[in-house]
Amino acid sequence: MKILALGAHPDDIEIFMFGTLAAYAALGAELAFAIATDGAKGGKGDPAALARARREEALAAAGLLGVTPYFLDFPDGALVADDALIGALKALIGEVQPDLAITHAPNDYHGDHRALSDALRIAASFAVPVLHADTLGGTGFSPTHYVDIAAHWDIKAKAIRAHRSQDPERFVAGARARRTNSGPGNATAHPARWPRPSASSLSSPSPTYANCCLRRRRSGR
Repeated sequence: MKILALGAHPDDIEIFMFGTLAAYAALGAELAFAIATDGAKGGKGDPAALARARREEALAAAGLLGVTPYFLDFPDGALVADDALIGALKALIGEVQPDLAITHAPNDYHGDHRALSDALRIAASFAVPVLHADTLGGTGFSPTHYVDIAAHWDIKAKAIRAHRSQDPERFVAGARARRTNSGPGNATAHPARWPRPSASSLSSPSPTYANCCLRRRRSGR
C-alpha cells in the first residue's frame, strides 16, 4: 500500500499526521510526502533564506521515515485552488500512484491548508480516496477514525523538532496535550471501500494517544 501525505507548509505533515504515517510505515506501507508551499513567510528575516532553511528541515524530518519529499514550491501564504495547483497535484498523483492520500481538512484554520484540501479534492476525483487530518485543536472537525500513535510518539516529536526555525516546542506541547486528552471513543465510521491495511487496523477502542483524527472524503463529492 502506498500513502501520499500532503502538507501546505514544510512542517504540516509532522504536526498533523506524522504519527499516523509512522504507524502505516510500521505495517509495511510505502510513504510519499509532498509540500505545497515554500514556507518563506513562516518567520522573520530574508524569505529566500528561510525557504532554504525550511526545505532542509523538511528533508531531515521526512528522512526519519526514509522519505524524500516532493516540493511543489508555491508561494507561502498565497495558495489557491487554481489550475496551476490542481494540475500539479494531478501530475503528482499520476507519478506516485497512491492508494490513499492524507491532507488538511477543508475547514482548517489556515487559508493555505484550505486551498490545498480543496485542490486535492478536485485533483483526486475518483483516482484516489482522501483522508482529512484533524484541524488544529479539533475545531469544527467530526472524526471517523482515531489512530493510536503511542508507539510512534517519540519519532513524531523528533520530526516536529527538526523544524527548528518554527519554535517547535509549542507544537510538541500541543501534540502532547492531544495525546493525553484525546478522550474516549474510536472510529465512528468505517467506509466499506477502505484500502487495506485499513484505518481500522490502526485504531484502538479508546485511544490514549491521538495524532490526527481522520475523516474520509467521499470521492466525487
